[in-house]
Amino acid sequence: MKRLCVYCGSNTGNREEYVVAAEALAAALVARNIGLVYGGASRGIMGALADSMRASGGEVIGIIPEALMHKEISHPNLTELRVVDSMHARKAMMAELADGFIALPGGFGTLEELVEVLTWAQLEFHSKPCGLLNIAGYYTSLLEFFDHASNEGFVRTQHRGMVLTATDADSLLDQFISYKPPIVSKWV
Repeated sequence: MKRLCVYCGSNTGNREEYVVAAEALAAALVARNIGLVYGGASRGIMGALADSMRASGGEVIGIIPEALMHKEISHPNLTELRVVDSMHARKAMMAELADGFIALPGGFGTLEELVEVLTWAQLEFHSKPCGLLNIAGYYTSLLEFFDHASNEGFVRTQHRGMVLTATDADSLLDQFISYKPPIVSKWV
């Protein structure tokens, strides 16, 4: 793996553990010589992740739509900041540059981006690992929903298994290294 895309909040949330987890993920990525692709913001968990990566000498590529340059306060100290025309272009470029996808805690945007790359994997548009760091139980309800969708016949068991989960960065990255995508039709 050369680079991983990380989706996360442009706010820090209400728990210190979220920022600590971002910093730990940065340390784990740098230790494994894996670069970061992310949304390009200098604030929130996004900013903490990028700052930690850069402080340790890690590669950080930010991708931000022109319309969000000032709203999200683009990060001034990245390896590279790419400005694109739209959110669609942002997500496509992030997916193109990354060898896998991780979600840290975040809001609607984080959830939407994670679910989109999971859908692309389910449809075999890519075979890259997708996972989330379930910090302080943040994603427990979402994982329960994924189980419910599978139990109700809307998501195949094999596709449910595509969602790699851990509570610490090294465990999740170890799962990424051994990941094998399912070979099964999307339709149940």
